[in-house]
Amino acid sequence: MPESGRCLVMGVVNVTPDSFSDGGQWFDADVAIRHGLDLVAEGADIVDVGGESTRPGAARVSLEEELRRVEPVIRVLSQEGVTVSVDTMRAEVAEAAVAAGAKLVNDVSGGLADPAMPRVVAATGVPYVVMHWRGHSRDMDSRAIYSDVLTEVAEELRKRVDSVLAEGVREEQIVLDPGLGFSKNAEHNWALLAGIAELSDLGRPLLIGASRKRFLGRLLAGPDGEPRPFDDCDDATLAVTALAAQAGAWCVRVHSVRPNADAVRVAAAWRAAAVPHADEGR
Repeated sequence: MPESGRCLVMGVVNVTPDSFSDGGQWFDADVAIRHGLDLVAEGADIVDVGGESTRPGAARVSLEEELRRVEPVIRVLSQEGVTVSVDTMRAEVAEAAVAAGAKLVNDVSGGLADPAMPRVVAATGVPYVVMHWRGHSRDMDSRAIYSDVLTEVAEELRKRVDSVLAEGVREEQIVLDPGLGFSKNAEHNWALLAGIAELSDLGRPLLIGASRKRFLGRLLAGPDGEPRPFDDCDDATLAVTALAAQAGAWCVRVHSVRPNADAVRVAAAWRAAAVPHADEGR
């Protein structure tokens, strides 16, 4: 799955009551399944199913509750031919999700929250998103301290890659995510987005998850300083998607699929048109 001729679009299905932008909308399994199918019809290449909110300050759910939320949704979507990823930090959930048909494990902790995760992923052989992470939601904002965020995130991701490789994960399984908003403030997020080319030097495909995040709402704040609501940041998300795709991102993780799928098609056409001119200059 990691090899692609264009930036892929990952649509989000939060089977949670408390996710930051759409908590509760897709909490019912049948509703979540319909939403996942709708996202595919709108152009999603991958549907990312998660049962635990990772918004700042969120409390963890039990293993049993997380499994109850995601397993039936993943099973039905997979039976419908959807390429499903599971958004989880738990090895047992990842293992059950792959058994239910998931084709990718998206671990926002990069294997730090559950030391068994890399071994489970290695055994399944599915692609593995290793995100930059410094701690759980309850205190992650206090960890947003960097001297040079791009250099430090790249180095910490490099160490995570070495660690999961040592646990048996194959290099070709690994996708990297700089973790926008996770132990990062707005300034850090913009620096990482501007540094996509440098992060690509780590040698693995990049997943970018900027959709509806706080730094976009704050950028678009009104004259009174009040941030835009999460679901009113989709146009800004589109801009990030187009720029990230143009910069070489492998995949973007988004809530509103159709316009973002259009944006990556525009970026792909732009990149393709630029290739002959680049060759002429050599």
